[in-house]
Amino acid sequence: MLMQASYDEIAPDALASVDLSLVWTQCCLCESDESEPLAVGEDFEYRTSPDTFLAVRCRGCGLVYLSLRPSAEDLPRIYPPGYHAFTFSEDQFGLVYKVRRQLEARRLLSWCRGLAHHARIVDIGCGDGFHLRLLRDFGKPGWQLEGVDSDERAVEAAARAGIKVHRGALEQLELAEATYDFGLLIQTIEHVDNPPAVLRAIRSLLKPGGSLVIVTDNTSSLDFRLFKGRHWGGYHFPRHWNLFNPETIRLLAEKVEMEVVSLTTAVSPVNWVYSLRNLLVDLNAPLWLTNRFSLKSPGSLSFFTIFDVLNQMAGKGALLQAILRRPKEEMMTAG
Repeated sequence: MLMQASYDEIAPDALASVDLSLVWTQCCLCESDESEPLAVGEDFEYRTSPDTFLAVRCRGCGLVYLSLRPSAEDLPRIYPPGYHAFTFSEDQFGLVYKVRRQLEARRLLSWCRGLAHHARIVDIGCGDGFHLRLLRDFGKPGWQLEGVDSDERAVEAAARAGIKVHRGALEQLELAEATYDFGLLIQTIEHVDNPPAVLRAIRSLLKPGGSLVIVTDNTSSLDFRLFKGRHWGGYHFPRHWNLFNPETIRLLAEKVEMEVVSLTTAVSPVNWVYSLRNLLVDLNAPLWLTNRFSLKSPGSLSFFTIFDVLNQMAGKGALLQAILRRPKEEMMTAG
């Protein structure tokens, strides 16, 4: 077994030929161990190991999850230094970065409409601080912005950008309870081992009446139905551990005693682009063709953005977008 301390000393090609240490798990929502096989896939994007991975659907509640997943000691390996959440910048992504920056800023500000001038906002799984930088650049100057991430490389990247980030798993950090007005969980919940535990920790940080936005991949989308057997980009093997649809998001909110303020879908081209890329990789397509389908490909991203708008009109956009709230009634006892 290769330990974290040795990863930097081994050539990437050699490391990718060594199996991961996989851990069995069960459904985090209903705790059932009864499931049905859904997909078998590989790390199509980063090739961090030779392993194959099994995605299953819980027979009890319908949650889709990775039944055998990497252990904690393998996290630095499956999130390599070039992982996009650590290095999302204009230098690396060019036009794609510029367009996404504008679109994400608009979306963030719509969620934050009505927050006080000195609101305290926390972004869990903040990566290199992309969304917090947008709030700093386009939001109210008095907003107090903080991030949480467990990866040292992400924390360092955010710190270089002047963003305050708490390093570690949120459930283990000792942050002041009932002091945050708003939380962000953008493309993060699918990466965590125990989503209910993470949401309980967030709930405790929020003031009564405080809100949380969750954005995650949608297993009720058309792209999922078409590619669910192996190539769906939302699997992101082996980094996405729990995948939701509207029903399981509602079950999650109920489990942690949070109110569902709204639950909609959102347009995203990424899973469409990566689903096709994964298929092309499996077909041993030439590199020039597979490279037309990536986060650095404005052509394919633009096309599938337009295509997913049609799915969004039917309520089947590629992403789920949920706003949850800590019940206001707790204000009576909070003081």
